[in-house]
Amino acid sequence: MEKFKLNIEYKAGNTVYKTNLFETPDFKINYKASTQRIRLDLKTKVPIEILNLTVSVPYAFDVDDRVFPNGYQSWTDCREMFVNEVPQHTVLPTTLVFRHTLLGASGSYNFTENIKKPGVFTAFSYLYVRNGSEYDLFASLSERNGYTIIRTDCEKGEINIIKDLEGVVYNGEYNIFDVVHLTGEEDEVFDKWFALMNIDKPTAKVKNGYTTWYNYYSNINEKIVTNDLEALSKIDADVDIFQIDDGYQTATGDWLSIDFKKFPHGMKAEADAIHKKGMLAGLWLAPFGAQFTSNILKTHPEWFIKDQNGKLVKCGPNWGGFCALDIEIPEVRDYIKHFFDVVLNDWGFDLVKLDFLYAACQIPYHNKTRGQLMCEAMDFLRECVGDKQILGCGVPLMPSFGKVDYCRIGADMDLKWDSRTFTHREFVSTKNTLGNSIFRRQLNDRAFLNDPDVFLLRDNNMQCTFEQRKIISTVNKLFGSVLFTSDNVGDYRQEQLDELLKVFSKDDIKILRAEFMYDNRRVIDIDYIINEKFENFRFDLENGKIL
Repeated sequence: MEKFKLNIEYKAGNTVYKTNLFETPDFKINYKASTQRIRLDLKTKVPIEILNLTVSVPYAFDVDDRVFPNGYQSWTDCREMFVNEVPQHTVLPTTLVFRHTLLGASGSYNFTENIKKPGVFTAFSYLYVRNGSEYDLFASLSERNGYTIIRTDCEKGEINIIKDLEGVVYNGEYNIFDVVHLTGEEDEVFDKWFALMNIDKPTAKVKNGYTTWYNYYSNINEKIVTNDLEALSKIDADVDIFQIDDGYQTATGDWLSIDFKKFPHGMKAEADAIHKKGMLAGLWLAPFGAQFTSNILKTHPEWFIKDQNGKLVKCGPNWGGFCALDIEIPEVRDYIKHFFDVVLNDWGFDLVKLDFLYAACQIPYHNKTRGQLMCEAMDFLRECVGDKQILGCGVPLMPSFGKVDYCRIGADMDLKWDSRTFTHREFVSTKNTLGNSIFRRQLNDRAFLNDPDVFLLRDNNMQCTFEQRKIISTVNKLFGSVLFTSDNVGDYRQEQLDELLKVFSKDDIKILRAEFMYDNRRVIDIDYIINEKFENFRFDLENGKIL
């Protein structure tokens, strides 16, 4: 790392400059560089905007190396890649569609480049190169100064580390770059990274439970909740939590406006009913979002994030389109604190699933980078929720480290195995979320407890074979700490109930190895120990067959 090259493009006044110097008439960069760490501190002489800052380090890739490029947010597909693979990213013309429409709002399309070239992999916050059991981890120590984008070029033999510093006028002294390179075995490098970030081991425990979403979606009501809760309470298993997902409110953003046609007794009654069954009560919210038709957006448009032209920033197509609240506004913070107080204290919910959180950093604003905005948004949510629990979702991962108890680490599970449609990298996908669950495993019990999304064993409203359903349940069991189903378990036949009880049994599991086979790159091969017994699980990711 000490042999790095620096390239900066910046704007001072009305002039754009490019340089590889550490000092110019406009700024000075003090740096510390070693084999393990590069830190850059900026001191400006005049106000400047940094349009591009790239640190390049040489790296000798081996033909047998595997590269893991961490994706932008919870849903972004990511897995270990062979050095001669081509990233399966969206490319022209689809990239242009995602960049300029609501379809790609959940990704990084408007500020990163998708490159479809062998050995060119783009990561956010961390990336590792693995050869056998040896890991080379390249990782940011803070995203508060801006997102860290790490891009390999395996053919050229270099790693380029780019800081997203867009939207900030620098005038003073700042840390703008702090990245480490750690070498060793898996636990060694990840333990050291989290120690350097001063992030304590999570105190949350593995949760078994249920969520309404993946059977009924937003078409929920009091009768559905009552029926599925009653069925779940009767199984002979350790069930921790019952979560009510989207659909109880009249509009996204109007969280205290309950649809009383669906829930005539209100949400406190639902939490009370769940508690009577001996389970924790969970509730879904998208705390920064408000759909176009919501009352909060109609009555307080001034509370929402706007672009430089004063237009509302649109954050995605969900619910017909939605915008994001600007938490820099004191009244907005009061509004958000109030609905959390009602949900957690008046209604009595124990856990909140907080979704679509990326909306807080859709654009840089208030002279802050996207990374700083996201980190501060997660600080604020932790403050609002206090000692109760957060399940994060749709969130750039590193800003959520140490701020949420549980976090989704993959896309939404689909009801079918293969989703080959015109989609972006964050779209619903069974195969993608299985890959993410396996290859983001190092975050589990370090950053938070991993939520691999649901496993579904039912026969109705399901397009996966039972073999494929068992693959999903096995992967969730091995790699996840949030083990949720969305089935009415009262409809199960014995085979399905046996599999549910197998997943819900709280066993001691240690993953020894999990990787694509070199001679069959469709097959994932997993060695693990469960309750002191060695096991192997192998399946074809493409066709969903157990081998």
